[in-house]
Amino acid sequence: MTTGTTLLLTRHGQTIWHAENRYAGVSEVPLTDTGRAQAEALGRWAAAHPVDAIWTSPLSRAVITAEPACKALGLTPHREPGLRECDFGVLEGRTLAEFAAEDPAAAQAFRTDPVAHPFPAAEDPAAAADRGAAALRRIAAAHPGERVLVVAHNTLFRLVLCTLLSIPAGEYRRVFPRLRNAAISELLVKSDGSAALLSLNVPCEPDVP
Repeated sequence: MTTGTTLLLTRHGQTIWHAENRYAGVSEVPLTDTGRAQAEALGRWAAAHPVDAIWTSPLSRAVITAEPACKALGLTPHREPGLRECDFGVLEGRTLAEFAAEDPAAAQAFRTDPVAHPFPAAEDPAAAADRGAAALRRIAAAHPGERVLVVAHNTLFRLVLCTLLSIPAGEYRRVFPRLRNAAISELLVKSDGSAALLSLNVPCEPDVP
C-alpha cells in the first residue's frame, strides 16, 4: 500500500513589491501590513487545522509569514535552502512591463516559454524546479503520514507543481497563473515519490485578500 505525506503549500504574505508586481526573487523584501495580517490569518488557520511540522524558505518574507502558525502550534520551523525563490537576474526589483519596454523580443520570448527563455542572469528555471521538487520530497520523506505546512514562494511552487505533476515546466505561468498570498494548496506526496494535487489556492480565511 502506498502511503504519503500531506504538504500544505503556502505562499508568503504580501510584500511591498506586490502591488506593482515586481519580481522579488532572492531579494529580501519586507511584508506590508496586509502581508502581516495574512500571516496572522494563516496562524489562526493552523490553530484550527493543526499540522505536525512547519518548513519554510530561508528568505525572511517566508519565515515571518510562518511565525504566527509556529506560535499557535508551539512548533519550531525548519528552514530549507532548496525552497528559496528563483533568482530572477536582471528582473529582481523590476516588472515585466519595464523589461518589455527595454527588450521587447526577450520579454516576448519569456512569455512564450519562461523556462526555455529565462531573464538575463537569472537562475535556470529547470534547475530551480528540480531543487524545489527535491526539497519537497525530502520534507515528505522526513514526515511519513503527517501533515506539513510549507511556506515558500510563487514561482518556485508553480515550477515544482509542474515537475511533480508531470506538466511541462514551461507551462507553469499558464497552468498556474498565480498562487494567492497565504492561501493553501494541498499536495499529497506518496512514498514512491509521485504526487497528487488535492486542492489549489484555498484562502486560509474567507475574507483574506
